[in-house]
Amino acid sequence: MRYIDGVMKLLAPLVAATLFAGAVEGFGQGSDPIGVSALRAYDPTLTGSGVVVAQAEAIYSGSDGFEVNPSATGQSGSNFVYIGENGSVATGYPNSVGSESGHADHVGELFYGDVNTSDPEGVAPGVSEIYNYEADYFVNTIVGNETAISARIVNQSFVATTGDNAEQAQIEQMYDNYAARYNTLFISAVGNGGQVYAPGSAYNGIGVAAYGGASSTGPTYDGRSKPDITAPEAATSFSTPLVAGAAAILLQAAERGDAGTGTESNASDARVLKALLLNGGVKPPGWTHTDTAPLDPNYGAGILNVDNSYMNLRAGEHGISGATSGSVGSIASGSIVPDEGWDFASISTAKVSGSYTAESNHYLFDLTGATAPEFTLTSTLTWDRHNGQTDINNLDLYLFDATTGTDVAVSDSTIDNVQELYVQDLAPGNYDLVVMKAGGTSVNSGGTVVSGAESYALAFNFAPVPEPSAGWLVGPGVVAMMLVANRRKLRAGGRGVI
Repeated sequence: MRYIDGVMKLLAPLVAATLFAGAVEGFGQGSDPIGVSALRAYDPTLTGSGVVVAQAEAIYSGSDGFEVNPSATGQSGSNFVYIGENGSVATGYPNSVGSESGHADHVGELFYGDVNTSDPEGVAPGVSEIYNYEADYFVNTIVGNETAISARIVNQSFVATTGDNAEQAQIEQMYDNYAARYNTLFISAVGNGGQVYAPGSAYNGIGVAAYGGASSTGPTYDGRSKPDITAPEAATSFSTPLVAGAAAILLQAAERGDAGTGTESNASDARVLKALLLNGGVKPPGWTHTDTAPLDPNYGAGILNVDNSYMNLRAGEHGISGATSGSVGSIASGSIVPDEGWDFASISTAKVSGSYTAESNHYLFDLTGATAPEFTLTSTLTWDRHNGQTDINNLDLYLFDATTGTDVAVSDSTIDNVQELYVQDLAPGNYDLVVMKAGGTSVNSGGTVVSGAESYALAFNFAPVPEPSAGWLVGPGVVAMMLVANRRKLRAGGRGVI
């Protein structure tokens, strides 16, 4: 059965891969646009070790060119499994399943390329196994039939060109069903211009834009905030594997216990990985969002910074301070949560007289004794569209001044399954970060509640803003980005600020 009629389309010609091959790859050469060098300096073993990944590739050349040549990436050929358009499988290279794709080679270099004499290092060179799929087979048979695979992280540097929005919605539904069922994180390019294409437009995955390169912009055809994040490259084919590599590193760290004993299973959840990746994003000049549009239409949550995301993961899982029912508001007392960390929790709305009551989970922060003059809060909330559901539960994110009970900021989109707060110039004080699940009637009755309970991931960081110095006044646009990235390091690892 064929599920879609769209064509799997590559997002950049090989000439772009050739001309811009050095744009991001100099991780060990003084250039660190996505935080890889800082992370490697902190812990050289953070390479995606032990993680199984997948790379789905549209046909690039001839009738069967989708394969990665292991020698182009520095990876051992024994690490690859190739799956062709008819489901045929090969474990050696070259093989009869397909042929080499220069596009696939360069995506692989950026994703998991290993250092050798001629090839640069990718973000996650330590991955243990790579499943290289022909994209049409992968979309229609693996995703469409919800066939389980070994990989938890899937890179997709292609788009599905469709004839109408209804077909795009069908593809999104397929991917969301699969992601919700198998806890798989799909990391997909959004396109190199015009609309945001599927599968990068799916609710439960991460749609990647290209910072400084050719890129589609949001919102989606139905008004949702996409892309989710951006990375610096010439086109989205090549920014996407940078994010996929970062996801592999976070999954490695989660599974080996970097997030704290007893929280490995929670930290490795796809919703947590997504929240951490987005929350680590560095806001570039011009980044903006609104209460009802949580992400910037060009940059999403910002520019990928895997060092920020890892430090956010390493800060540990921290549970709620308390819960309330009814209208959202602040609480004055409860357990205090550290200034940086994350949580994977559930929130339930009770059904009373045929309608669900709104419920809120609260996270209290005490910054009254801080020596920094002010703080910047970055907090990201993610949850899934459920398998088989068209709609989503409505979760919102609020920040209150816990002393006065006044609201400071809100992210309350009713159509997105991500909310983000980015609040600057916060004075030392007591704050209440609130996740609210909206009430209402069942969606099956035309209401807004898909299910009574919802699991969510929340990442948060109250970063102290140091006193300004004269050096920060030079090149304000670029330096501002660097400062945001490095504030995290001061709190999480003490590695200093510029």
